Amino acid sequence: MLFLSVVLAIAAIVMFVLARRGGPGRLKVGAVGALVVSALFGTASFVYVVSAYEVGVPVTFGKVGSPLRSGMHLKSPFTDVTTFSTRPVDLNLSDKDVVEVRSNQGGVMYVEITVKWAVQPEKAVELYRLAGSEQAIQQRLVFPDSREIVRNVFARYTSEQGYTSGREQINSEIGKLIKERLAPRGIDVTTVNLRNVKPSDQLQEQIDRKIQQQQSTERATEAARTATAEAERRRIEAEGIAKANKILNASLTDKVLLNQCIEAFKEAATKNAVYTVPCGNGNGTPLIVDGTKR
Repeated sequence: MLFLSVVLAIAAIVMFVLARRGGPGRLKVGAVGALVVSALFGTASFVYVVSAYEVGVPVTFGKVGSPLRSGMHLKSPFTDVTTFSTRPVDLNLSDKDVVEVRSNQGGVMYVEITVKWAVQPEKAVELYRLAGSEQAIQQRLVFPDSREIVRNVFARYTSEQGYTSGREQINSEIGKLIKERLAPRGIDVTTVNLRNVKPSDQLQEQIDRKIQQQQSTERATEAARTATAEAERRRIEAEGIAKANKILNASLTDKVLLNQCIEAFKEAATKNAVYTVPCGNGNGTPLIVDGTKR
């Protein structure tokens, strides 16, 4: 802006001189207009406005000044101001930036994670010296540190914990370590979200085989349990029959059997002709039952 202000001022002077030497009257009007615009550009070169939710770092001839908070500030025309957003910025480690990790068993997984970070206004000067710009802060500090921590944390867990049971604990541990790593550098990490964990093709095959083996083992265990229960049921049933037979053998004497035989043939004789049958052990006197006479 200062350069434009000087150029317009020179143009205004030239037009004014030409007008004084008999040039067209409109040159004076043009000279006044150029002078006014030159004054505006000159004033603007001494003022810098830092937007809301931003912090500025002024640099004059290579010397870094104090951070500029939101609002209007006076500065030298030769001062450049680099701004940083104080709002959270998303770093998405996905697609081509997906993190390849290994479990403590050697299984390969692919992790997608989002890290929300923001610049601490009071540390803007240090971050400018470390990186130089907001994009450079993300690429040189947040990005590599986050990837390193993600890999280190997953390396302490099994593959199964990584993609199923331990995800919540892993996410919490990653967030804590990233915050502790970046906070001293002037970067606030507000949120770490472990969005997805995908096993590699080789690991997926191992998982499928393990699941099949577990299912086979469960089926074999269930079959063995069923067989054991059936064998126990048959043993109890056999013991019950044996006890019943023992009691029956003890109670069935020859006289009891003879009496039961007589009663049975009496019942049969009510519906049939006369029978002559042996009773008991078959060695006794034959018994004649007349169905009509009872």
